[in-house]
Amino acid sequence: MSDWRVPGFTSTGSKRPEALFGVAGDPGLPAQLVRAAGARVWDTADREYLDYVMALGAVALGYGHPAVHQAATDALAAGVVGPLPPVAEELLAEALAHRLPWMERVRFLKTGAEAVAAAVRIARVQTGRETVLGCGYHGWLDWCQGRTEGVPQGTRAVFAELPFNDAERAREMIRYRADHLAAVVVEPVVVAEPTREWLETLRVETERIGAVLVFDEIKTAFRLAVGGAVERYGVRPDLVVIGKAFASGFPLAAVGGRADVMAATSRTWISSTLATESVSLAAALATLAVFDQEDVCTHLHRVGTRLLHGMHRLPRESPHRLTGVGGVAEMCFLHFTNEEISRAVAAGCARRGLLFKRTAYNFVSLAHGEPDVDVALGVLEEVLRGIE
Repeated sequence: MSDWRVPGFTSTGSKRPEALFGVAGDPGLPAQLVRAAGARVWDTADREYLDYVMALGAVALGYGHPAVHQAATDALAAGVVGPLPPVAEELLAEALAHRLPWMERVRFLKTGAEAVAAAVRIARVQTGRETVLGCGYHGWLDWCQGRTEGVPQGTRAVFAELPFNDAERAREMIRYRADHLAAVVVEPVVVAEPTREWLETLRVETERIGAVLVFDEIKTAFRLAVGGAVERYGVRPDLVVIGKAFASGFPLAAVGGRADVMAATSRTWISSTLATESVSLAAALATLAVFDQEDVCTHLHRVGTRLLHGMHRLPRESPHRLTGVGGVAEMCFLHFTNEEISRAVAAGCARRGLLFKRTAYNFVSLAHGEPDVDVALGVLEEVLRGIE
């Protein structure tokens, strides 16, 4: 492996070997992908793996779903980009509003980070304020980075981290910044499910001071439900950001919400040359159709529940190696007693043909069946038993 031409070895930091396995340069571990199909991937040594990383959650239908593949192929034949917006953009916006009625108006972008940036820009235009409160992971943007290298001090000054599931603290932080707060941007699921009190506090307090509530549903939309956490928990924000599984692995994200808030896009400049690239729009339309026809979310919940329940047995069997299980059925992971054990488990699983993340999250897909879950649990048990 070399990072001579690509600093850090890969442009997607979360796919670095040391991020996945805690080590780099081990020839017994996979480093680069050659192909993927269903719930399986193959590395450069043609070794096959049962995969639960699922492109960091970007694939919920399984790799290469035939309906999505066909739609993308047809769009490719018709031309990827052009000088005018494609018809598919309007069709997809209508399809989203039909299934997610809280997305009354929609703008498309290529990545989740772009879409979150757009949501914050819209909120700042709408409110005339600058400060943002965030909770969870929102990409590598300046305003929400945990790291400070390369981030202007002025940018850091207008952002603060909101604690997850702490309604009292959320109320205090929102009220303290009332005159300056443009947006509260939260991942509705951060390691665990949200409490109703926390979500309702966010909704009530942002309405009270006129700030914009944004749900970052890049991971949760098209997993917890087609409509994500908004559909599951019933609390409606002003704006929602979606991505990842939305286009079944094709690069597409969206920000949408209340018509009056989205109208702020006409008073600023949010534009990306490839936002209306036709192949990803077609893939997303096909993905929506598959979710309807195959009841994908019911499958994800059923198979994910089998995985989650099986994982809950593991800390009881290996209490010195595991402290618990995090996440929800559709996206879950193990809590390890220390970093060394997490590395040993991830590497041990990979050597036995299983890609299973040592941190949040592992994802089930339509391509995973109950036998795949049982295989994964069997490998995890074997690896844990083998750790001294």
